[in-house]
This record gives sequence, structure tokens and C-alpha cells, in this order.
Amino acid sequence: MDNLTSRRIDSLQQLEAIYGAAAPASIAKEIDYISPHYQQMIEKSPFAVLATIGSGGLDCSPRGDPPGFVRVENNKTLLMPDRRGNNRLDSLRNLIEDPRASLLFLIPGVGETLRVNGTASIIQDDALRQSFVVNGKVPTTVIEFNVERVYFQCQKALVRSRLWDKDAQINRTDLASTGSMVKAIKADFDAEKYDQQYPERLKKTLY
Repeated sequence: MDNLTSRRIDSLQQLEAIYGAAAPASIAKEIDYISPHYQQMIEKSPFAVLATIGSGGLDCSPRGDPPGFVRVENNKTLLMPDRRGNNRLDSLRNLIEDPRASLLFLIPGVGETLRVNGTASIIQDDALRQSFVVNGKVPTTVIEFNVERVYFQCQKALVRSRLWDKDAQINRTDLASTGSMVKAIKADFDAEKYDQQYPERLKKTLY
């Protein structure tokens, strides 16, 4: 491949000259609060991706629970439980350093996604945590998200990817097991034992 440096776009003027102006509707749909229609999308969503930034770099973390797991406290505030995980705390470490955050909501079977940008903080409050109890388990903390910009994204990406098409799904065995992935990095890792124990471990650690 030849050197692409001379063809790299590095100014807004170049970028806008190539792509042109934004479609009017793409600007009109952006607001600074959770509208009733946007609230409906959040309440139907069982899955969101949380994006954060810190001194260690960027992070993009999947979050999921029953639909409506991200609570609309009011039209400027969202609350999201931080469920049990692997304790890497990548997102939370970033929020301690830099409160800027984004959420991308997906709804099974729906082509549109919802993007929310703003700032977030970590709340440790027993009553609030108890309000998010599932299967008798409370989240360790709750993330409070302060909304600054919110808008829906059109269907194109999900249509192109066929994300919700049943016949586009692949068999998990077409990919390496999680244990095998770790063993490829850490040679003395017992991949077979890890994979055998995973289904039961998942049940016990889901919440």
C-alpha cells in the first residue's frame, strides 16, 4: 500500500468540502433534553453502550438489563445501575478523571438508535441502589447521567449490518472460545477448565 499521508484529511474545511452540509433533519432532531419520544426509546431499550475518556485512553462498555434499566429521572437526568462485572472499572476510572460520557441505546428489532451525550458521575447511595434491585441483588453504584445532547440515529447502519436479521446470526462455535483467547495470550492458562465452568459461573455472577 502506498503512503496515504498526502491524502489524509486534517482540517474541517477539507472535511466539509468532501461531505457537504448536514441534512436539515439531522440537525433538527438534536435537543438538550429527553423528550417524551426519546424517553419511550430509552424505556424500551435493554442494551446501551457507555463511552468514556480518561488519562488511560478511551473506553466503550456494553451495558444491559431488562428494558428500561436506564431510568429517566427527569428530562435532563438518567440513572443507570452499575452491575457486577470484572472489576476492571475502566468506565468508572475514566469518569473520576473526566465526567464526559456518551450513551448509545439499541432496541431489538428497531433500526433507529438513540445517542445521548453529556456528563456522568458515580453515586453511592443505599436507597438509590435498592431501587435498582434485581434477583435480590443491588448494583454496587449508580451512574447519574446529565443530558446535554440527545438525538436518534437513522436505520442505515443497522440495515446495512443486518444486525437484527435472524438468518445473519452466526454460530458461537465459529469463533474461538473465551478460554482459548486468554490462553493465546497467557500460555499457562487452563482454557478448557475455564470454558467448562463458564456457564455455571455466569449464572452465579450475573447479578
